[in-house]
Amino acid sequence: MSDAERTESANGAERSGPGNGAILVEGKAKPRGRFPHLRRAGDLVFVSGTSSRRPDGTFAGASADPMGVTDLDIRAQTRAVIENIRDLLEAAGGGLSDVVNVTTYLVSMNDFGGYNEVYGEYFDETGPARTTVAVHQLPHPHLLIEISCVAHIPQKETGT
Repeated sequence: MSDAERTESANGAERSGPGNGAILVEGKAKPRGRFPHLRRAGDLVFVSGTSSRRPDGTFAGASADPMGVTDLDIRAQTRAVIENIRDLLEAAGGGLSDVVNVTTYLVSMNDFGGYNEVYGEYFDETGPARTTVAVHQLPHPHLLIEISCVAHIPQKETGT
């Protein structure tokens, strides 16, 4: 993509393509494929599947001891995922209160309780519609959870 096709807003969001609504957010973990963090379509903002991955490639809620034994924490991962989504939405001019629909992918429904507990710290019964499904696996063996969502963030009027 040429420099002419990229624009950067004051909040660190880089828009890819000429007016296509795709947004890559500076300072966040780069997507592991050819897709944006977010895509705006009118007043709706679609957040791509988001994990607990940090910009340096490590994962919140995942550690390994010197013998390679892993410790995976669904609560820490859920918190990191929701906070990553919050940061992405802020780059689009919104926040978690703008989320209208959430889809959560858990590797194991045995983690539902811990996930649900942390989710409740951010959202309640007046929050977004939600679907939670179990999946066979996610793109990295240390991932227990991934969340995608849709937010309603009205576009700001320009140049009136």
